[in-house]
Amino acid sequence: MAEFVVYILYSEKFEKNYTGFTSNLIERFKSHNLLGTKGNTLKFRPWKVIHVEFFNSKSAAMKREKYLKSGIGREFIQNLNLNL
Repeated sequence: MAEFVVYILYSEKFEKNYTGFTSNLIERFKSHNLLGTKGNTLKFRPWKVIHVEFFNSKSAAMKREKYLKSGIGREFIQNLNLNL
């Protein structure tokens, strides 16, 4: 069974967060920090992973990602940043 990961990245330089999900966190992280040539995360490098959650289904991961992008979810992320 595939494993899906919801992750939160943080750019200290720009004090920005990015939330996403993937089935391959290592490759996705490389894409955000090194390999990607387009997209929103490109201009805020370098990123570091500040939080990960694992799910057994894509739909559960997508639901959690959507929640983390909501107002309540952003508060959760802000509290993570306070603990860095």
